[in-house]
Amino acid sequence: MDERTETRAETFRERTTGASVELPYAGIDTFLKSSLRSPSDVAGVDAAVLGVPYDGAVSNRPGTRYGPGAIREASAWWAYLSGYKGGLTNMRTGREVDFGALDLVDCGDVPVFPMDYETTAESVTAHVATVAAQGAMPVLLGGDHYCTFPSVRGFAEGIDADSVGVVQIDAHTDTAAESPVFGEHFHGSSTHHIADTEFCDYEHVAQVGIRGYESPAFFEFADETGLTLYTQGDVATQGIASVVEAAIDSVSAGTDAVYLTFDIDAVDPSVAPGTGTPEPGGLTADEALTVMETAGARDEVGAVDLMEVAPGYDPTDGTQRLAAYLLVTFLERQFAE
Repeated sequence: MDERTETRAETFRERTTGASVELPYAGIDTFLKSSLRSPSDVAGVDAAVLGVPYDGAVSNRPGTRYGPGAIREASAWWAYLSGYKGGLTNMRTGREVDFGALDLVDCGDVPVFPMDYETTAESVTAHVATVAAQGAMPVLLGGDHYCTFPSVRGFAEGIDADSVGVVQIDAHTDTAAESPVFGEHFHGSSTHHIADTEFCDYEHVAQVGIRGYESPAFFEFADETGLTLYTQGDVATQGIASVVEAAIDSVSAGTDAVYLTFDIDAVDPSVAPGTGTPEPGGLTADEALTVMETAGARDEVGAVDLMEVAPGYDPTDGTQRLAAYLLVTFLERQFAE
């Protein structure tokens, strides 16, 4: 392409997109329209997004392999608005934010192996560790919740931590040691495996929003292991902000950093039906956003994920839109001044 043709192309691009602002449905789908970067080249950035398109460990409805792409696509709306308006005012908080100025990159998807959970887990660990070791905050897009286990392991290895605390926003505890149907490694066992690593134990795990049905004598299990448990009933009586603050306080004491994992099924399925194991009676959208506003304001949180979005079960696209908004909210509070 000669110089004149290249100049004409660039001029046309600016005319059709409004001063080089890319339309939300155009271009390459990266989170918040951020630049693509190799996981080994994120030194100096605030946060790096990694997708894990894997649902080989689900015990109910599949489809979370499509979560990362759907979340990225949904996130483009806020990048577009911020781009053509020159920044935005958050009407919930009154804060000013320019998402184009966030020091954020997208590292694409972690290689996954659909019929091999062990190799997939090793891949997740290696990629998250690579990002964390360079000082960037890992932001993981799931994928089923089993992937949180290798991600926590990778985060701890990357920051050379002796101990990591985990705050889990979820409908389910994921504490099964073994299933007669699914074995020892499935998305209902992720927290068990996290607590069994050298970096964590149940005394440094706090769960928020648990509801539905769990194993017999589960409250006794929580007491015996030291697991900090806030059911959805506790959220209703104590308030979501105070519960999240208390959860972070409990797991940050004596640890090097906190990993925040948000399973979208923590949100009521009337709001977020696009997930594999929906449970009635969950968080409202407002409460979910408050979770991210609260956690995003805490310096102890060094990594975050958003898991279990299965867009095929939500014809309105609302689930992935909420998931993207939750991460956008967290990143705004964590990094945008």
